[in-house]
Amino acid sequence: MDFNIAPDAIAFFGTGLSRPECVACTEAGAIWVSHALPSGGGGVARLAADGTPHPVLAGAGAPADFMPNGWSMASDGSFLIANLGDSGGAWRLGTEGDCSPLLLKVGGYDVPPVNFVHLDEQGRVWISVSTWRVPRDRAMHRGVADGFVILMDGVDRPETARIVADGLGYTNEVKVDPSGRWLYVNETMARRLSRFEVKGGALGSRQTVVDYIDGVIPDGFDFDEEGGVWCASVMSNRIVRVGPDTRQHVVLEDCDPEEIAASMKRWRDGGYSREDLMIGATRPLKNIASITFGGADLKTVYCGSLAGSALATFRSPVAGARPPHWTY
Repeated sequence: MDFNIAPDAIAFFGTGLSRPECVACTEAGAIWVSHALPSGGGGVARLAADGTPHPVLAGAGAPADFMPNGWSMASDGSFLIANLGDSGGAWRLGTEGDCSPLLLKVGGYDVPPVNFVHLDEQGRVWISVSTWRVPRDRAMHRGVADGFVILMDGVDRPETARIVADGLGYTNEVKVDPSGRWLYVNETMARRLSRFEVKGGALGSRQTVVDYIDGVIPDGFDFDEEGGVWCASVMSNRIVRVGPDTRQHVVLEDCDPEEIAASMKRWRDGGYSREDLMIGATRPLKNIASITFGGADLKTVYCGSLAGSALATFRSPVAGARPPHWTY
């Protein structure tokens, strides 16, 4: 299914958000988004019907450098949140702002800054770590592949945490697909979408779904009901749909082609940096970083970003797949 959305056809929803990197919607109409305060700390915010944010900020128990990134919603209303601060780890944020560790160690080592936490239909927790390197910018190179994925057998079972996939090129979002058979992974610096067969408490070997087209620096993704995967690309402000046949189609983009070409040359030559990754922040779409489906029919698309104060939104002709948190 091919269709295009022009940047000037995009609407914006929400006001006063800070680094709204990750978004999730529920059947009841709730829209929740990351809210990382410029002064440090933060949490998540629920957007009212008029777009006004109602934040739930991390209070007692949170690390001093807490920087919320990708997260999942648990059935009790709490949030399982990746901390991008140097102290790292995954954290659980309660509805009243109480904050407690979800996972701080794996295999005897401190968990580095975490990119994303995914709670699947089976109650398993998948945690993506982009790199062991601190600061993380040292891994923004196509030749670095020390990202990994941690699996916990349940929200309250940190003792079960183990690394189930490693050697990844800057691990970003990870999600189990609607069939439950595959764990999909966006590898940002490798610029590919990979998947692993889920085999009980382990994973099969890595399979490349696609190497992304030029100009795509993959961050977040989501599934649609037809088996497509929608990828949000930082830098180029692109949404790319990977069809069930793995053909890639650019749904939306907001970038300067000459800037993108120059940045891609630096990626190929080994000179890529955060300055390249962030060039999309100067454009109207503000460096889109994630995508999700919402609305009663799951056809309203919302895009989170690294530099915006609102969510970009548009209507899709195909519905998203029902996410694990849909009825929460």
